[in-house]
Amino acid sequence: MAKIVNKYPVGIQTFEDIREKGYLYIDKTKYIVDFREKGMKFVFLSRPRRFGKSLFASTLQAYFEGRKELFEGLAIADYEKDWVKHPVFHFDLSGAKHMSVEQLERYLADMLEEQETIWGYKTHQVDANLRLKDLVKKAYEKTGEKAVVIIDEYDAPLLDVVHEKENLQPLRRIMQNFYSPLKMLDPYLEFTFITGITKFSQLSIFSELNNLDNISLFDQYSAICGISKTELTTQMKPDIEAMGEALNMTYEECLKELTQFYDGYHFSKNSEDIFNPFSLVKALNARDIAPYWFGSGTPSFLLKLLDKYHVNLSTLESQEAVLSSFDQSTEEMTDALPLLYQSGYLTIKKYEPMFQEYTLGIPNKEVRDGLLNSLIAHYVNPRRSDNNAFLLGVCKAVYRNDIEAALEHMRTYMATIPYDLENHSEKHYQTIFYLMFSFLNIYIRTEVKSAIGRADAVMHMPDTIYVFELKVDKSAEEALAQIDEKDYMLPYHSEGKRLVKIGISFDSTQRTIRDWKIKEE
Repeated sequence: MAKIVNKYPVGIQTFEDIREKGYLYIDKTKYIVDFREKGMKFVFLSRPRRFGKSLFASTLQAYFEGRKELFEGLAIADYEKDWVKHPVFHFDLSGAKHMSVEQLERYLADMLEEQETIWGYKTHQVDANLRLKDLVKKAYEKTGEKAVVIIDEYDAPLLDVVHEKENLQPLRRIMQNFYSPLKMLDPYLEFTFITGITKFSQLSIFSELNNLDNISLFDQYSAICGISKTELTTQMKPDIEAMGEALNMTYEECLKELTQFYDGYHFSKNSEDIFNPFSLVKALNARDIAPYWFGSGTPSFLLKLLDKYHVNLSTLESQEAVLSSFDQSTEEMTDALPLLYQSGYLTIKKYEPMFQEYTLGIPNKEVRDGLLNSLIAHYVNPRRSDNNAFLLGVCKAVYRNDIEAALEHMRTYMATIPYDLENHSEKHYQTIFYLMFSFLNIYIRTEVKSAIGRADAVMHMPDTIYVFELKVDKSAEEALAQIDEKDYMLPYHSEGKRLVKIGISFDSTQRTIRDWKIKEE
């Protein structure tokens, strides 16, 4: 039996449970000290789903309820002397997804009724906003202490309908109405904390709350949720050692694997290195490295988004952007970037102060593999088993440097794809082609790059560089000629590897590869 180092809080988001039952807890209470010392009052934090926002909200709740005993040995225990018990209203909207207007109204009414019962008063109000206002005032009158309002996943009711203007409007009005009293309740409030995935827009949901502190992109709060590399290699070192032991790996090897799979998130210019906490805890608990976060919610809105904005997948690996292009509210979005960033499929990889430019990219292997799996099923073939068998065949061929066999595999496979797809443009085939090669990354360390003014795909193997050009309804010769005309090989001459160019001709009526030409430089 492998030794047990810690009990891991899989699926537990309540601070009280974690502390009372002795689960592993990474201390984030220094951030609460920071809020208090700075006298912050209205705080907004956006992070991807399952990133520890709810646990932090629950920690705040316990702190403001004055539950000193839960905080023994944590950073805040040295700071806080008074432990005042404030009335705390914690509204969790994560349960309000996929709801109609009537359902959402009932959901809010139900949440309010629960709180009203706790505070022992019957309301004569019908509207959610008036009930919220009365509730806060009542609690203040009753206790003589200012209230704390915590709103977790404020945008959950709106996320699914972001693309549907006619459905978004009425739901947004309800939420806007519900949040509207917060500003005028200021004299009765000690602290307000709001979390969500997307950034709110001043114009819409919190139009009144112009004093909201959005801390999402500040360096000093980059590790407020998630597990930082520092926390992992200090507080959690024994956990990695034990996992390594179970998997016959050294501590270094195990850390490297965990890093490749779950690390790579950065939420500000000079952010700490952040690991996905959901996947990390699950991996440590199961002693198995697998795509937990990605598998925990098939991002249907993501696929809709990629379709709607015709996202070029090859740009996801590395995309340069200014802050305003991805730190944007959902209503102002004109492309997929803001949502891809806010929902955690892209993250900040680099910041260039001179041009104030960010480079966004896919955070890690878990997200890359998960994205590719969803996309290949979405774009190419919904039957997973076919995809896996095909990819394995292509991989083995590429691995043996047998490009003929790999392309033969592709030809056969593409001929079996069910085509109800309208889109037979060159771009569409390039996407499928690009996906297939990116997919090889899962098995082989290839680097596939593609951009305007470069070849359709460039595959870097240990001893060979392959440059592919794809033409639809034109000959393979023409494709080869383009590689020469545009000097696509030029950047690779200095690498001292074997250079191979491949022109591929695609037949849009047969919907598969017609022929190809392979030529070594």
